[in-house]
Amino acid sequence: MGQYYIIDFDSTFTQVEALDELARISLKDHPDRESIYKQIEDFTNASMEGRLSFADSLEGRVKLLQANRDHLNLLIKHLRKKVSPSFLRNSVFFKEHADEVLIVSGGFKEFITPVVTEYYIKKENIYANTFKFDEEGHIIGYDRANPLSQEGGKVKLLQELNLPGDIYGIGDGYSDFQLKESGLIKTFFAFTENIERKSVVEKADHVTPSLDEFLYINRLPRAISYPKNRIKCLVVGEVEDEALSQMRKEGYNIRHQDTIREEYLQEAGILFCDEQNQPTPEQLQNAGKLKVIGCFGKINNRKTLEVACENGIIIFDDPKHNPRNADFIPKRVMAFMNEGKTHMSSNFPDLQPPRINNAHRLIHIHKNVPGILAQINDVFARHEINIVGEFLVTNSQIGYVITDVNAGYDEQVLSELKAIHFTIKFRLLY
Repeated sequence: MGQYYIIDFDSTFTQVEALDELARISLKDHPDRESIYKQIEDFTNASMEGRLSFADSLEGRVKLLQANRDHLNLLIKHLRKKVSPSFLRNSVFFKEHADEVLIVSGGFKEFITPVVTEYYIKKENIYANTFKFDEEGHIIGYDRANPLSQEGGKVKLLQELNLPGDIYGIGDGYSDFQLKESGLIKTFFAFTENIERKSVVEKADHVTPSLDEFLYINRLPRAISYPKNRIKCLVVGEVEDEALSQMRKEGYNIRHQDTIREEYLQEAGILFCDEQNQPTPEQLQNAGKLKVIGCFGKINNRKTLEVACENGIIIFDDPKHNPRNADFIPKRVMAFMNEGKTHMSSNFPDLQPPRINNAHRLIHIHKNVPGILAQINDVFARHEINIVGEFLVTNSQIGYVITDVNAGYDEQVLSELKAIHFTIKFRLLY
């Protein structure tokens, strides 16, 4: 008895609805293209929200396409650039679970297969519709005998497959929820990275804003150790929309407040503030989850910089109204969160480690006392873990160590690293 992962394609594996995108390619020179686009989008949304049968929606869309094989080739190139970011970074999951991952879609194999097989997904595990073409290569219809072209098609398909084990479903539409409703799958995850359909979210067992969240919940291989949607980014004061847009795109949970209060800081992993709204040293003493501050302006209290450093909180700031800071601050924050880079920090020693593939990266921040690095390496040695890269920098207050190790260790290793005396903060990046 195994586990299987049923994954939708449109607006899940990719950021877009492929038939809608195909219409924009095939009808780009049509005089009534905007009206036809709208009709196709309406068919799509009505079906995804459960207001129209999938069979009727599919038939209506295909009739309006006026597409051929050349248009499909252009669509495939487009879709390869539109794979959802969290799917892009988690190819390790697809590689290690190639036998258990199934793509089940009401879309079409002609454009799905070339896209998903680049992510270790087997052709025999792709279930979708197929087009019918005339002699000139124009799409004239589709195989109506395929259960996925019919209402409740995903349910019919899984009944036929009769998979032996627990089945988990990931998708954004009503047809994905029908699998849960039928009792064929154990858990349905509503995928909201690209679109959030209220009628689907309300019925889901879990809402997963990214594939990272799904992999984290189910303890599956993943690119990052902790989903960014679970990390709160507290925003206080004047912070430009461009900066927040970058953080949203990364998946962080943005929370706006009028003032900085201890109860807000205690829940935040990231703080964005301006010169008029800065945390006090006393507030930082109790901000146990806070990892990084991005100040759009200069930190005006030297004590704040020192206390932040003592508590393992890195600060990036920039002169007020500097035109670059809407881009500079979020990029520095993300470089630290994603790779541990401290370059241009106001209070941490400078470190710009290269990314090492096929390794796990761990950050250890500790008081600058002798012997800590030896203790860290002793933990790895006792557990027979190979170090493939290690970097140490210090200032008068802290030591900052990044260690890249080969895959393959248990939770005990992490517990021992956290327990080293004088440890301030410890974090697994990926």
